[in-house]
Amino acid sequence: MTNPSICVIGAGFHATTNIYPALVETGATITAVATRNLERSEQTLLRFGSTGTPYDNHKKMLEQESCDGVIVVAQPTDQAALVMDCIQAGKNVYVEKPLGMTTEESELAADAAEKAGIKLMVGFMKRYAPIYKQLHSLITSEELGSVRSFEARFAVDTTPFCQNDEEFLKFAAIHIVDLVRYLFGETIAVSGFKNSSNSHINQSISLQFESGTVGTLSFTGMTAWSRESEKLTVTFDHGFASVDEVHTLTVHKSQSFNELPWKAPAESDFVYSPSASTMSGSMKDLYLRGFVGEMQHFVSCCTTNETPRSDGKDNIRTMALIDRILKTLK
Repeated sequence: MTNPSICVIGAGFHATTNIYPALVETGATITAVATRNLERSEQTLLRFGSTGTPYDNHKKMLEQESCDGVIVVAQPTDQAALVMDCIQAGKNVYVEKPLGMTTEESELAADAAEKAGIKLMVGFMKRYAPIYKQLHSLITSEELGSVRSFEARFAVDTTPFCQNDEEFLKFAAIHIVDLVRYLFGETIAVSGFKNSSNSHINQSISLQFESGTVGTLSFTGMTAWSRESEKLTVTFDHGFASVDEVHTLTVHKSQSFNELPWKAPAESDFVYSPSASTMSGSMKDLYLRGFVGEMQHFVSCCTTNETPRSDGKDNIRTMALIDRILKTLK
């Protein structure tokens, strides 16, 4: 069986740190790389053990290469145009978020892909992170009943690449916004407040979902958070579940006791966590954060008729929610 063949546009820090290594882990063959610099393309292929062809022009690569799919990881403002080039060339395409800087740009690409019969996937890796997949299964199984509410917190220093509230939401916090859509469905009401100053971002957002679930998003992008932090707690009818820093899921079922529970250590939780082994190297991080999972999903979609879970049409709804949040921030 021949390994799926993938071409890549882009070789920046995020691409070479996360996307290329995760792609290699899937077993796919990197057929070609295109950047603005031929030498950089050559070095990237060499770095990831590929004997593929380097290009300094992505359109030339799309014309000359036969492949199962193309991965686009470029500057956010360039990605929508690059995706359109891939679609016009008849290539299945994965693009790092955001697909387009506006909902309208996203719609154009999604409609074009659908019309051309092209698989279009947007890089929302948290949907593919094992701990959030476990939480999603807990929600859909209704083992603890229906979801009543949630609290999500995301804090990190985004000052080097986000200069205002819009860039913060579209370049960084968009992952959490998409995640709550994936977990809880579509929203019917949004309200928000901000205490931001240029690149120093603080936002508090309240959401109500069609299911009745209510929740809050606490977002911070400041130098105060040089250590990234991410937590999500979900309250169900009969217990709660809490995700801590993408690697631990604690599940607490409602319990009853013959005596007052504070008299003895009677309560119990079930905790899901990965092995603490150091033998995995950097692969552990790429698996837990969802990068390997999303690359596996894209490669699979390129070789089957499966529709990506985070496709272009679904991305429109995430971008629309981002726009709604921006309009409500006061």
